[in-house]
Amino acid sequence: MPPSPKFTKEEILDAAVEIVKAYGADALTARSLAARLGSSSRPIFTVYPNMDELRADVIRRAKAIYSEYVTRGLEQRPAFRGVGMEYIRFARENRMLFKLLFMSEISDALHIDGVLEVIDDSYERILGSIVDGYGLSREVADGLYRHLWIYSHGIASLLVTGVCEFTDAEAEGMLTVVFKGLLSSIKAGVK
Repeated sequence: MPPSPKFTKEEILDAAVEIVKAYGADALTARSLAARLGSSSRPIFTVYPNMDELRADVIRRAKAIYSEYVTRGLEQRPAFRGVGMEYIRFARENRMLFKLLFMSEISDALHIDGVLEVIDDSYERILGSIVDGYGLSREVADGLYRHLWIYSHGIASLLVTGVCEFTDAEAEGMLTVVFKGLLSSIKAGVK
């Protein structure tokens, strides 16, 4: 009979996420996790067959945390600005999780036209808020979303890497100016 687990899957995952939050994805090893749990690594592998499965669960948890920020953003008015601000807030408050989700190398580079559907599980919810909020077609809304995401991602990346700091008011002001310019260009038929 296999030994009964010393830790639950949730306890192991919680500890793993805390390591990644504090030190980054590369810091998550069986040894660092065992130290965090105050144990040897053996009990980890009574629950997880390998570190790859644990890392996959860490990514799922990071996506769930990010999704909470998106949901908060979608509840704000206007929703699209709220999502941009929550994206930046997620980066500020969860630097290492942001790096894990949005600044990790992807084996096959994606074209900008399809990147959001691949890297952001909240793509459809966010796109819907633009279509509904501004009466735009999906195609036009996708272009607007993509442009503003590039800008929001730039702000968030500057925060995460420590290159620049922005207050919420500064970031919101910058996003508003760019959004109004893009929306004005769209309405004027400028491509």
